[in-house]
Amino acid sequence: MKLDHPPDMRQRLEAWAAGFEPVLVRMLAADDSVPPALVQAVHYSILDGGKRLRPYVVIRTCELCGGSARQAEPLAVALECVHAFSLVHDDLPAMDNDDLRRGRPTCHKACGEAMAILAGDALLALAFEIVAARIDDPRTVAEATLELARGTGWAGMIGGQVLDMQGEHRPADLELVKRIHRNKTARLFETAGRLGAVAARADESRTAAAAAFGHQLGLAFQIADDLLDVTGTAAELGKAVAKDARAGKQTYPAAAGLEASRQAARDAADRAVAALETFGPAADDLRDLVRFVIDRRT
Repeated sequence: MKLDHPPDMRQRLEAWAAGFEPVLVRMLAADDSVPPALVQAVHYSILDGGKRLRPYVVIRTCELCGGSARQAEPLAVALECVHAFSLVHDDLPAMDNDDLRRGRPTCHKACGEAMAILAGDALLALAFEIVAARIDDPRTVAEATLELARGTGWAGMIGGQVLDMQGEHRPADLELVKRIHRNKTARLFETAGRLGAVAARADESRTAAAAAFGHQLGLAFQIADDLLDVTGTAAELGKAVAKDARAGKQTYPAAAGLEASRQAARDAADRAVAALETFGPAADDLRDLVRFVIDRRT
């Protein structure tokens, strides 16, 4: 598989994210009924940069399935709300107890622990409000709501977080690592692909391809993240490093070693690229995205 990506892939993503930011701002506008402190905490948590990989996948898979970016925007914003919620709660003292996120204080450090909990709650509720309020087609609303709930919920990302916490300080177990990765990270990337297909009213084959791409991209992303915690620096990542080992986390490097982890990331990348075959050359940017995900330093 040839996956060499152009050297400006990071710049391309940054430019796309900058264009997506006004969409986020517009859909996250609050009226006077919302307490200003909560608005501040929510905006602090979601309007703080980031790669915006999940909304990018939502919008691009929608376009590849015959839809438009505008059709997919509410679902892209909704998924980013879920992602931001997960990070706010993941950083809390009761969870991973992180002080930094993207090079600045985490929400609970900046806004207080109680407000961070409530900001995460608000982001999760807002995700479903956006789907219901900003999409006209009832069938799309129903399918998107179900997919977002499943990807987020007890059999998805939240369930994966539980497995991650329960696995702390236990002997490294590769099968458990794989299960955590599938639920905690890959399932939400799979949701990104599925939401794009839902927005475009895609057929079953294209929906399956978009979902498979997202899932394998998520696996590659999480294995690369595990590796970065071992090999990266705090300056590069904008957050603490080596924290997984200190917390006794179940990670790919701990269970399989560095080289096997790198190979597993490459294998997941191969499968992600293979899933894009049905979309042809129009999906070349997503092929580039796969290589970026496993080669990134942040």
